[in-house]
Amino acid sequence: MTTELPSRFLTPDDLVDMFELPSVETVYQWRRKRTGPRGFRVGRHLRFDPNDVRAWVDSQLGEAA
Repeated sequence: MTTELPSRFLTPDDLVDMFELPSVETVYQWRRKRTGPRGFRVGRHLRFDPNDVRAWVDSQLGEAA
């Protein structure tokens, strides 16, 4: 993942690209299991705040150390 995140809200497809995930279904599984970055709905669309994604990545790095 690059260190510079976009300033706009991220889509599940953005997370697939950033983390090189096998499919968008992985993002939805994270959400169901409450293991991924915090997301929110805009109508029927799922979005992620780049700051929440960064905080989630940092927490994952902390757990791995």
